[in-house]
Amino acid sequence: MSKARAATAEEGLSPPGGSRPVDADRLTRKPLGFWDRIKFLLLLTLLWFVLVWSVMADDPIVGFSDAMRIEARAGWWVFLLLGLELLRQIHFLVSEHWRGYHRFWASMVFGGMERTSRRRLSDWTRFRLWRLAVWVFWIAVISFVVSRFIHTTPFLALIRAPGLIWHALPFVFQILIYVCLIIVQFAALFWFMSRGGVDVYYPDDIKTRFTDVWGQDHVLERVKENILFLEHPELVEERGGYVPGGLLLWGPPGTGKTLMAEAVAGETGKPYVFVDPGAFINMFMGVGILKVKSLFRKLRRLALRYGGVIVFFDEADSLGNRGMMTQGAPGGQQRSGAFAPAGCHGFSYLSRDTQWQLAKHAMVDADEPDNRRSRQMIGGMMNGGGGGGMGTLQALLTELSGLKKPRGIVNRYVRRIFGMRPKPPPKYRILVMMATNMPSALDEALLRPGRIDRIYKVGYPSKAGRIRTYEGYFSKVRHELTDENMDKLATITPYATGATIKDLVNESLITAIRNGRDVITWPDVIKAKQLKELGPPEDVEYIERERHAVAVHEACHALVAFRTRQHMEIDIATIEKGSDYLGMVASIPPEDQFTRWRSEYETDILVSLASLAGERMFFNEDSSSGVSGDLESATTVASFMEGFWGMGNTVSSYSTAKRLEVGSPGGGRGGTLKKGQDPEAQVRHALADRIEDSLTTLLKRTEEILRENRNDVLALAHALEMHKTLSGEDIVAVLEHGRGPLVDGTPYADESFLAELSDYHLSAARAHRDHSSEQLALPVPAAPAPPWAAGVAADPLGLSGHNGSDPS
Repeated sequence: MSKARAATAEEGLSPPGGSRPVDADRLTRKPLGFWDRIKFLLLLTLLWFVLVWSVMADDPIVGFSDAMRIEARAGWWVFLLLGLELLRQIHFLVSEHWRGYHRFWASMVFGGMERTSRRRLSDWTRFRLWRLAVWVFWIAVISFVVSRFIHTTPFLALIRAPGLIWHALPFVFQILIYVCLIIVQFAALFWFMSRGGVDVYYPDDIKTRFTDVWGQDHVLERVKENILFLEHPELVEERGGYVPGGLLLWGPPGTGKTLMAEAVAGETGKPYVFVDPGAFINMFMGVGILKVKSLFRKLRRLALRYGGVIVFFDEADSLGNRGMMTQGAPGGQQRSGAFAPAGCHGFSYLSRDTQWQLAKHAMVDADEPDNRRSRQMIGGMMNGGGGGGMGTLQALLTELSGLKKPRGIVNRYVRRIFGMRPKPPPKYRILVMMATNMPSALDEALLRPGRIDRIYKVGYPSKAGRIRTYEGYFSKVRHELTDENMDKLATITPYATGATIKDLVNESLITAIRNGRDVITWPDVIKAKQLKELGPPEDVEYIERERHAVAVHEACHALVAFRTRQHMEIDIATIEKGSDYLGMVASIPPEDQFTRWRSEYETDILVSLASLAGERMFFNEDSSSGVSGDLESATTVASFMEGFWGMGNTVSSYSTAKRLEVGSPGGGRGGTLKKGQDPEAQVRHALADRIEDSLTTLLKRTEEILRENRNDVLALAHALEMHKTLSGEDIVAVLEHGRGPLVDGTPYADESFLAELSDYHLSAARAHRDHSSEQLALPVPAAPAPPWAAGVAADPLGLSGHNGSDPS
């Protein structure tokens, strides 16, 4: 509230914004507090005693009583002010008890003056006049006081004031120097700690353009729209709107979020300010706030100098959350072969959706109590925890949407002294871009419109986007890949990001150089893909019977996947031992698919159960511990189908029924609650019965499939033992008796060779049963006959149309 408003409110008048008196509806004036009644009386009394002390200081002979008599004659104006203040307090006291008196002064006298001044003067003019009167009043009071100390008139004291101030400046400067030395010690320390973490790239430093961003065309078009508004804000502002100033890009790592921000800076020719993820994490509280303030001062200067600026916060989730930190979903993150889930491999050949469900199931402990204490995070090093520390996020929120002060000392202070309006602050063209792969960890206040106006998901590229990205990166190296190879490569890498594609191309080049070539071939790409997905195999060798058991195990997975699962294709099968697996079969979707069906999940279970059914069938009802991962996968998928997805014998959701405590969902064999039985135990028992029934039925189907394709399983196992790692095309060649990139599947159509494979398996099964160390000779198919072999056999002398050329 301004001083003019405060004065009118104290007198019972209306403020400058309205014509109605404040106390017009009150019968009497609101009573004042005791301190409000005596504060000016005490101030004037203290002033009078100061003047008495000055008389005694000038003439030590004068006593206190004589000084009071002298000052009573010379300081008459103090008694005048005391009398006026006393009269004012009496006026207030009467107004607090006399309705008519209060109404006369509030409505007629002061109210009339208020209404008259409001009709003739604007609020700003009245404010300036009132401030001028206040300045004159205090200058007069100070001149009277100073005149008593220097024994002159108030007018002469006012004239001599500049000289007095000049003589007092050395003492004032000494005080200021001492204060500044203390402040500088702390300011220098915090200034030093607030440096770093912010890099400025000027227009000529950024070479990235939109043409360098591949596979994210749908997001890129939206981002280009923001650039249009940054360069031509009048398109929106002249029509009553505002330019979006905040942009959030979220999605899995490596999808091109940072590259897209660099392309924005390169296309616009504006400065690009990169904020490091750890820029606001500091040891001491308050340093992060200083960094935020310093950052936005720099942004405003750059925006005025270049007509706009782009600031990019990478890994924005490091800014923290004012509430309890939330954890981002683990879905969508690719894992390298070195950190692949353990198993035989019961996890790798499932679709990405199923893998995410299994990962979520494995990460959440159902028995853990859902209380706040168990999820709290304790911060350290004085920054309060939670990302940037106390106050850092709040400071950022304020800078993103707070009021901007007028620029310049003259504009902000000097113009106010002379009663002039300061010039409004300019419109700073600042485009704030943020990137994160944990959007759930961001504070809701940060994501509201006005701060972050647009939120775009930068997800995994589609197949067309992957093809375009492969073409872009392969164009930078020498290669022999055809368009069909590009299409195939995009198909067999369904969840590849821009970063993984770039890494795969680079690994392919390294593979070619290792083989003495500088041109990338298709086998180089396949080897690089296997290395990236599986990791380097361990340099170990299986004993013959164990190698055969692992090959049969994986062959059962591959055979059932090939015969039943139409929504996915086999990508790779291997029996080379990795860091945490003996073998694995991986499948991929041949096309982008966004919905899953019951039949597809059932085939997932069939593939998982194939190892147990196969080992029992081929090894006389014996089975290994390697099926544990497969059984866990099958049980988890069946549990979701029965209790969550409505794909079982019942419709109700187990999780919802458990949360709402509505009893046993879906009934089942345990649907009737027995006396004294725990309802929750009854529900779990009924669900477990349905899951077991479902898995038993699917296991029988799996056994039938394997029994009908026994020779194909042995053929696949033999190919795995021969070559250790097979691509999906090689597996198809074995099962359909054709030719693949690595394997010739035609010998597996020979009944005699299949009989050899059966005998070899019986020997391996006998060695397995007896734990013998006998050497097993792996059958080797006969070399395929050349195309002319049939003609030579029919006419060994070459008399039937042979032209005499060398048959080789």
